[in-house]
Amino acid sequence: MTVADLARILAALPAPARAAELINETRELEDLKSALAARQARNAVAFDLRQRREQSDAGMPADQLGAGVAAQIALARRESPAKGGRLLGLAKALVAEMPHTLAALETGQLSEWRATLLVRETACLTAADRVAVDEELAPDGGKFSGAGDRALVAAARSAAYRRDPRSVAERAAHAAADRHVGLRPAPDTMCYLTALLPVAQGVAVHAALTRHADAARSAGDPRTRGQLMADALVERTTGREAGISGIEIQLVMTDRALFQGDSEPARLPGYGIVPAGWARQLIKGSENQATNVWLRRLYTAPGTGGLVAVDSRARLFPPGLRRFLQTRDDTCRTPYCDAPIRHMDHIIPWAEGGQTTATNGAGLCEACNHTKETPGWTAIPRPGPRHRIELTTPTGHTYHSTAPPLPGTTTNDTPGRDALAPDARHHRRIQRHHAKTLKRVRAASVLAA
Repeated sequence: MTVADLARILAALPAPARAAELINETRELEDLKSALAARQARNAVAFDLRQRREQSDAGMPADQLGAGVAAQIALARRESPAKGGRLLGLAKALVAEMPHTLAALETGQLSEWRATLLVRETACLTAADRVAVDEELAPDGGKFSGAGDRALVAAARSAAYRRDPRSVAERAAHAAADRHVGLRPAPDTMCYLTALLPVAQGVAVHAALTRHADAARSAGDPRTRGQLMADALVERTTGREAGISGIEIQLVMTDRALFQGDSEPARLPGYGIVPAGWARQLIKGSENQATNVWLRRLYTAPGTGGLVAVDSRARLFPPGLRRFLQTRDDTCRTPYCDAPIRHMDHIIPWAEGGQTTATNGAGLCEACNHTKETPGWTAIPRPGPRHRIELTTPTGHTYHSTAPPLPGTTTNDTPGRDALAPDARHHRRIQRHHAKTLKRVRAASVLAA
């Protein structure tokens, strides 16, 4: 019996008739999910060993063995390459150093997430100390039954500190090197701007914003405390009250959405899809905002919804072609990877005759570009309604990546009316409307498709 057979059997099982039986089955399914996660961990370690052996037999240097393994696991699990690396690390720790935690996962006493917490909190220990902590905690004995995530983390930290207080202290001291600022999309054209800071600096920033908000509220400002803190953060970071200081944001929207009030959504790189009305308001700006706008017109090919190609004989992608690829691809083109584009890659390598063209170019993150150069990985452009890449891994599995649809293109790959190249009459009408509207347009840099 294969795993696919098991899935078909599970799908064919009738639903329980009584409420108590539904709860019992829900618990059993949760235990099954944990057991499957344990099986995936064992498979990941076995796959890593086989790939390393094959790479060694092929003459790969010892310090490069294992390259591309995590990326293949990520593709198989429909996860990003970064998540694939974490999953492989989790699997190695469970199989090699934490047998009690792995047993608890196999028997359903721990979920994959809770097992990850135990692995994370013991990451600074040596292999021997990690084995000792795993034996001390003995998760497979039901010790954490009914305990929350915080209690589990606290127990793991305490045990790790008792084994090696110096390593735990050094880990905390070096954590400041991981400080960074991140951006994640939120619903309703909002976003989460987060900063990982040393605790003293984080508390100081929060205290300063709090004092500012309290003072403004005392002076009669009608905004809420949270609004005042958020506005102060933007103003102090950008140096301007309006919060935008000449940064090119490359908003992508159709001409009809920009000039004729069409409802086709726009796309904001680094965030995603935004409503057309919100995009027009951003371009119009507020009464206190008097910045300029640059319109760059891009045209899609009739019947495809894809951008018209731009070719170059240069070895490196020129600025115009780089901007074209960034607009077309939006994020890294590796399947399931949403990382920002860092490298402009030749799909067919330049050394193998690949040309510097829009068809043979793709935007990749740094990690995926390096993975693609690992022996056994190949990529070729494929025909499709939009730009398409076929990626083949060393095991022979193939995955396809299609450029995301631009505004004006329907989700079933059939171009909407705005995706087609405008005829001459429509083009002249747009030019006249553009001349009238541009005088009122005040905002950040905009790309108009």
